[in-house]
Amino acid sequence: MKGGNNFKIHLLMIMVAIIWGLSWAIGRMLSLELPPMTGAWLRYILTMMIFYLWFAVATIRGKNVRWFPDNRKTFTSLIIIGFTGVLCYQFFFMHGMFYTAAGDASLIITFNPIFTVILAAPLLGQEISKKMFLGLLCGFLGVGIVTGWSPNTQIELEERIFGDLLILLASLSWATTTNMTKRLMEGKDGENNYSSLEIVVWYSLIGTVMITPFMVYETWNYGIPNPSKEGWFAIFYLGAFSTVLAYYWFTIGIEKLGATSASSYIFLVPVFGILGGWWLLNERLGYTIIIGFMMILIGVKIVQLESERLTTS
Repeated sequence: MKGGNNFKIHLLMIMVAIIWGLSWAIGRMLSLELPPMTGAWLRYILTMMIFYLWFAVATIRGKNVRWFPDNRKTFTSLIIIGFTGVLCYQFFFMHGMFYTAAGDASLIITFNPIFTVILAAPLLGQEISKKMFLGLLCGFLGVGIVTGWSPNTQIELEERIFGDLLILLASLSWATTTNMTKRLMEGKDGENNYSSLEIVVWYSLIGTVMITPFMVYETWNYGIPNPSKEGWFAIFYLGAFSTVLAYYWFTIGIEKLGATSASSYIFLVPVFGILGGWWLLNERLGYTIIIGFMMILIGVKIVQLESERLTTS
């Protein structure tokens, strides 16, 4: 019975990888239709509606749900996480997707675990070694291959370089968010007993407020947004599926399989990202994508193994 349950959880993890993979092509579709921060704002407004509807149903059923953070110190930490995880990430993601190919971007974002481990040194007090910098260099070489020798030459090289740089900054923003969230959950700043879902909802709300002035500025300059059917589909997909549903399934995977096993499915995301770009945007496939991806994965593995060694030694 346990094996059958695990099979269902593994299937859920594959579905998460598919949803997150396709979100790169759909994110590019949205970035080409609406001003970047307006698209991000509409996505997060929908996300917050779903999250708080979820909280309302849970409250009605008698579950103990905290709708807002319960102390000032937690709120201060959440402001930082909302800034890096929503405002900065969405700024770099949406602008980056305007300039580069969805498949290329989905490969570059796998750089995130390297940044996460490197940033754990100042944020969580973890040790850093020369081997980690070797992994960092290997990852950067992979990014260079993806950018410089991408088969998606229908996009100008200068635009792809700029877009890929923005996606790399999005990866850095998310790595900062990961470490800050871990710090908050472990009580590094004196707070604890918060679930990952509560933290995500709270910093998403704060981040949505932060995005709002940018949306107002874009509306002032470009007019009230009028998405097409495809644009509304992209907003719904990114808000309801990519942000809410896939994240919920992913937390189930972490709970049932463990963080390491569940996180391994993240490396399937670029596969579906590349296929999504090919299917939805007619992007091109090529062997340089595989080479670049393998270089990034090698860099990630070097950094992760060295981090585990230092943690257990």
